[in-house]
Amino acid sequence: MDLDKNKQNAINFYKTAYEGNPKKAITQYVGSKYIQHNPDVADGTQGFIDYFERMHKEYPDKSIQFVRSVAEGNMVALHTHQTWPDNDQYITMDFFRFDAQGKICEHWDAIQQIPKQSANPNTMY
Repeated sequence: MDLDKNKQNAINFYKTAYEGNPKKAITQYVGSKYIQHNPDVADGTQGFIDYFERMHKEYPDKSIQFVRSVAEGNMVALHTHQTWPDNDQYITMDFFRFDAQGKICEHWDAIQQIPKQSANPNTMY
């Protein structure tokens, strides 16, 4: 496994879909099978495409920053900062599993809204 290449491919995959072209993301970065663990997104590539096309249509001005990426074995973890309309901000942790051909084949995530107030001065990233 080429860990640096997998990290860049995970970022490119997520960014391409997030910015409104999930079909291109699937074509370029996903293997023959795609398993989805996010309960708000249907399993498989079409579920992914449908979700990100809807999100782009409903929230075209959302943005994403990739704060860090970590790769180990066939897994890549991405830590992101997302800003949605009305300055609604989220931190996500996404995990991607790559197949033997270096294509994404499985995804898990955890999403947390950034609160308006915090009990400490530390950022969430």
